Amino acid sequence: MYDVIIAGGSIAGLLCAREIALNGHSVLVLEEDYEIGTPEHCGGLVSMTALDDLGIIPHRKTFDHLIDTAKIHFPNNKTITINSKKQRVAEINRRELDKQIALQAQKNGADIRVKTSVKEFSKDGVRTNDGFEECKVIVDARGVSSLIQKDRTGILSSAQYEVYAEWIDKSTVEVYFDKEKYPGFFAWIIPSSNGTGKVGVAGKGINAAMVLEEFLSSKGKYSVIRKIFAPIWIKGPIEKFVNQNIVTIGDAAGQSKPTTAGGIFSCGMGGIMAGRAISKFLETNDFAELEKYPKEWKNKFGKEFEKQSFARNILERLENDTINKLSDSVTEDMIKDISEKDDFDFHTSSIVKLLGLKGSLKTAQALFGNEIKKLLASN
Repeated sequence: MYDVIIAGGSIAGLLCAREIALNGHSVLVLEEDYEIGTPEHCGGLVSMTALDDLGIIPHRKTFDHLIDTAKIHFPNNKTITINSKKQRVAEINRRELDKQIALQAQKNGADIRVKTSVKEFSKDGVRTNDGFEECKVIVDARGVSSLIQKDRTGILSSAQYEVYAEWIDKSTVEVYFDKEKYPGFFAWIIPSSNGTGKVGVAGKGINAAMVLEEFLSSKGKYSVIRKIFAPIWIKGPIEKFVNQNIVTIGDAAGQSKPTTAGGIFSCGMGGIMAGRAISKFLETNDFAELEKYPKEWKNKFGKEFEKQSFARNILERLENDTINKLSDSVTEDMIKDISEKDDFDFHTSSIVKLLGLKGSLKTAQALFGNEIKKLLASN
């Protein structure tokens, strides 16, 4: 019998296991895939500050380089270039990052099993394809798959290919907005090194593979070495993170960003906060200790996620012509402000500036009425 069983061996589950084992409690991580870190759904962008907060010093295999530049492309082919050096954004190998955290958890005393799927939760433990495992606390870290049956309106289809292509620049991330091609989201290029990177698209009601291949063809010659198809969640946190002895973390709790679906930092911190709260509960048998986890996570990320959800609602209502008009209001001072002051992990203010909403307040108010004041006031 284990004190805790964690269903899911991604970043949130592994960090949760690390914290529980660090505090002397027995914990088992069950990963349904054959390898920790596989399949690699993530784009792999995270700030060095976030990695530090997560207690990770990335080693050579995990971390290759920092991103110097971000290029934002608009439907009218206008491009805004941001110097991102001060934000210290790293492109990391998620496969290796997850393995690095798994090693931290194992060294603290956690057990990890792969190719073991969880079939059912009960008050006494979990049923797997290998039998029944008893525990006191169950942690649901199974990712977006556990949300699909609950609310499909928060799910977008996505495709991400790892490609070899001469047009990929090691130092530059690119984002393409186009309401007609990528409704509700965007296309992206994230470099792994010069000539190698992850290229993807997501959107509402699209054939992601077909749209991605059209995008790739428009860029020039390329070769695909890996294809990943996975749903992403953009509706923000679920209502309850704790339900009796079941604690939900990471993507399963909707802890990825509503704007980009990125979640290394916010999901990882969910795992850490939950692990510490579970440890306190195991020491005291007081369920109030478990409830400290959702409060702590919402204190750190709640307001930013509310702003991101609001920004997303605005973006989803914009047609290409409007996006083009707003982007024309972006000034050099705004771009400089983003480059020098803004935070990769809390980035709603960057969205406001990139869309020129502050620079064209009259236009924005005409489009959205008083709704826009709430977003502008918080930035």
